[in-house]
Amino acid sequence: MLAELLHPERVRVGLAPSGKDSALLAVSSLLTMPEGVVNAEAVYEVLLERERLASTGVGSNVAIPHGRCDDFNELRAAVAICPAGVDFAAVDGLPVQIIVGIIGPRSMPQKHLAALAGVSRVLRDGAKRAALIAAIDDAKAFRVLVGS
Repeated sequence: MLAELLHPERVRVGLAPSGKDSALLAVSSLLTMPEGVVNAEAVYEVLLERERLASTGVGSNVAIPHGRCDDFNELRAAVAICPAGVDFAAVDGLPVQIIVGIIGPRSMPQKHLAALAGVSRVLRDGAKRAALIAAIDDAKAFRVLVGS
């Protein structure tokens, strides 16, 4: 599932955001790639709105900020790796090092939920999380995520 939603340009390693807001803005920018036709600020507002309901920090150093925005005609994901960690007010209190943003149109609620479940399933694997955090470049992280 994750492989279908990702594009190599939407994976970044070595990010060092100053906090949750800047991390969300970075993920928002990635979600607009490679086309860049949707305004990253609009995506940020959608993710921030969801984050205000409850933290998307799901534990095990992972956050999955997500939302729906009709500026997109497909479901897509972006991944930001922040080795130093970001305070996301995660359920386990640990800093977040892997942020997987998911966005898609309002017309795909079932696919949206399936994507959230799929990402969660992939990132339950501790070895995969460690490989992502240790990835030396974006291409390596992409390969870890899509399994090739």
